Amino acid sequence: MIWIIYLFLGIGTAWQILGTLALHRFPDVYTRLHGTTLCTTFGSIFLYLGIVLYGINEGWLSLSIHTFIVMLMILITNPTGAHAIARAAHRSGVMPKKAVVDKLQEAGHDI
Repeated sequence: MIWIIYLFLGIGTAWQILGTLALHRFPDVYTRLHGTTLCTTFGSIFLYLGIVLYGINEGWLSLSIHTFIVMLMILITNPTGAHAIARAAHRSGVMPKKAVVDKLQEAGHDI
């Protein structure tokens, strides 16, 4: 059981590091937002699953339940926050660095 916990913690840490690299390497707000949100969401899931399994293994059911609730909140709020930031960037007129077809702008609609 302890090896599964270590595996989850290692995978979560690796995803968090990838998210940090995405923040520094990607060229514009949209690709940075995509990379960091995806990586931190997956990284958090695996880290929290490791903590939940550790709590179950040690008999700390309260820790496992609270950590699972926090994991669910992260799953809801992280993508929602990223969508709000992307929407605000689009409304502010921030364009991606690469050539992209913006069908909303072509149609004259706002997000």
